[in-house]
This record gives sequence, structure tokens and C-alpha cells, in this order.
Amino acid sequence: MEFLQSLLAFVVAIALLVTFHEFGHFWVARRCDVKILRFSVGFGRPLWRRRFGPDGTEFVIAALPIGGYVRMLDEREGEVAPQERQRAFNNKPLRCRTAIVAAGPLFNFLFAVAAYWIVFMVGVSGLRPLVGSVAAESPAALAGLRAGDEITGISGRDTPTWSALLDQMTGDVIAGRVIDLRVRGKDGSESEVRVNLAGTQMDDLAGGKLLEILGITPLRPVIPAVIGVVRSGGAAERDGLRPGDRIAAGNGTPIANWEEWVTLVRAHPGATIETEIERNGERMRLSITPDPVAGADGARIGQIGAAVDASAVHSDHLIGQERYSVLAALLRSMDKTMEVSALTLRVIAKMITGTASVKNLSGPLSIAQYAGESAGFGVIAFLTFLAIVSVSLGVLNLLPIPLLDGGHLMYYLSELVTGRPVSESTQIIGQHLGLALLLGLMGLAIYNDLMRIIG
Repeated sequence: MEFLQSLLAFVVAIALLVTFHEFGHFWVARRCDVKILRFSVGFGRPLWRRRFGPDGTEFVIAALPIGGYVRMLDEREGEVAPQERQRAFNNKPLRCRTAIVAAGPLFNFLFAVAAYWIVFMVGVSGLRPLVGSVAAESPAALAGLRAGDEITGISGRDTPTWSALLDQMTGDVIAGRVIDLRVRGKDGSESEVRVNLAGTQMDDLAGGKLLEILGITPLRPVIPAVIGVVRSGGAAERDGLRPGDRIAAGNGTPIANWEEWVTLVRAHPGATIETEIERNGERMRLSITPDPVAGADGARIGQIGAAVDASAVHSDHLIGQERYSVLAALLRSMDKTMEVSALTLRVIAKMITGTASVKNLSGPLSIAQYAGESAGFGVIAFLTFLAIVSVSLGVLNLLPIPLLDGGHLMYYLSELVTGRPVSESTQIIGQHLGLALLLGLMGLAIYNDLMRIIG
């Protein structure tokens, strides 16, 4: 079921983002009076096709939903009737060709703005950034942070949740900026502290280790180890756990809360945990064998396919929300899109220069996994995922690599400077080089995905 959810969420995400990207090309091309021959979502054998409009444009949904294209009338790709030559893409002025090519990535950024706009209007809930404990001699301790402090802002921006704080802090670390935190103490006093993370590399942040590097343990609600949801097909269902069961002990060790149970499960991928539970007031013994899965850092962890009983959690005082008015949400969504774009470019630059490992590169398998997980958390989480992937598609398509939109824009810049188009032979060589580079990157990304899966 989890595999099917991930697959379905991946297909929906890619199809939606590809359609929006290609619609950008289509919409601007129509306004430049370029004849559109085909609008295809996906590659390969057509599953559905229809012709619409005065030009009889063919709209296609194809079998492989991993991309798409807009085929325009072009003399370089076949014969064009004399009466239609003025509608061919290659005969349009440079400004029109540039606008048509740039429209795809631009629409990806517009999609991200729209998605973030909805997210910030509805509101993103999460744990307030309350400090539970601070490790001795850690950067947080040296900066003066103490247990019970609440981090209310970073770099002049409010941080109502840990997620908002970590997003901004990760960007600051990768950009090499000084981290200034606004802190509210237990007594309500406000202060500013400066955290020194000099020397922290992007690879150090992999697997969500930023708080560990800081030396901070968040203050979390005490959650009883009571099963709330048992997912179909998981180890919990297979080995006899039911909603309402309270985990009393595992491998002879008492379990006091949900966090202790999760820690035990994660530490036993594929290994049996002799478990004591309470069900309807009676003690029972079960043998639970967690399924081995790849964690965020690629290490193998255990997972049983069960979720906590949310009704047993009383943590309203620990919950914060990032939410804005309509106009403020629009401005915040634009700002967020620019932040994610800049962060993506910095990560790419660090991988190119060798200051970050190419292991940070994710492929379709990881994207499918993240798609399924975000969809499982609800519409807002899925929209946030879509916004991030849309920004990534926009940025990647603008890279000056032949075959990508950025490669075409690079040719047009050369044409603007020299006054003549790039020769066809040069473009063919560029296409071969670009194809080799893209296939290499895709192969590396899939290899990274497989390494994460098998640990």
C-alpha cells in the first residue's frame, strides 16, 4: 500500500508539474502566433489523444509520465507550407523565441508561488521551537541558549515552528551567513544570541542533523505509547498489533512513551522485538519484526507501519502556526520561492565545486518516496512538496546545458551578442554533450537512490 501510495503520488506530482511547465511554453507560443502541433504529457506510446482548436493541436497523455513536450511548427524538423512559414518557431524574432523557451521554467516558479500562497494562507502547524536540553560545550551552549528557551526569530524573521526555524537556518548555514537568533527565556525576557557554525559543511546537514550539530534537543510532548493507526500490509498488522494497544515493554525493557518505542523499532530493522502490550486491560506478548527501510541518511532503520494515537496527545501549548493574511501570504510565498531557488543554486554550485558530495543528489526513487510520505501527511504537506520540486525543476531547466531550456537560452544570448544564430552543427554537438551529461546525472541520482534503499 505504501508503494502504491508513493507511486500514485509521484505520478500525480510529475504529471501536474510537467503539465504546468509545458503549458508555459504553449501559452506564450500561442501569443507569439506559433503553430502548436502537439502538447504531450509523458513520453512513449500515447494512452489518450484528442485534437482541439483551429490549428488541430494534438493533446496527448503518454505512457511514461516522466516529462513532456510541446512540438511547434519548425522548418528544422520538417517541411513547412509556404503560407505557414511565418508561424514557424524558427522564423520568429529572437525576443519571441526567448520568451517561449523561458516561459516553462517561469511557470514552474509561478506554480511554486501559488502553492506556497495556499500553504501560508491555510497555515502550517508544528511544534514551537522550545529548547528541551542543550549539550555541554555545543555551539548552542556557547551562544548562551538554555533549556526552556524559545527561539522566536532568526535573521530578523519570526519562527513560530521548528520547521520555519530549520528552513531558514539551513539556508544561512549553506550560504555561510552568521546566525542571529532572537530568544525568549522562561521569564519572558527577550535577548539576541549569535551561533557560531563556522566550518559546518552542507554534507554535515544531511539526514536532518542540524539540531544535533547545534547541540539542541527540542522540547517534545510526552506521548503515550498507544497505537492509533495500523497501516495495511505493514509489520504491525502482520504481527498482530491493533489500534488501542499500549506498548508496555520491548525486549524486556519498559516503554514509557512513544519516542522510546520508535527508537527501539528503528534500531531493529528485520530483527524480532519481543513485545509486551496491554489490550482491553490484559497483558499480551507479541513478536514484532520491523520491516527494514532506508532512513533519511541512507542507513537501514526499522518500520512497522503504525502511527500514534493522536487523541492521547495533549500538546496544544507546544504547537505553533505559521499563517498570514491573503496579501502577506502572497508576499511570503514569493519570498519563499526565491529562498528555495537560491538554496538550490547554492547546493548545485557546491556539488560542482566539490565542497558538497554528489550523494546529496536525489533521483526519481527518492522523489517518489518523498511524494508518498508528504501525501500521507495531507494536502498542505503535499503542496509544500510540490512547490519544492517545482522550484527545483525551474532552476534545473535554466542551467546552461544543451537540451534544457537554459541551453537554448544560452544559444539565444550568443545570437543576441553576435547577431547571428548558433550554427546547426554546433547545436548538434551540444545536444550530444548535453544528452551524455543528463544521462550521467540521472544514472548517478538513481545510483544514490538505490544506495539509500539498500543501505
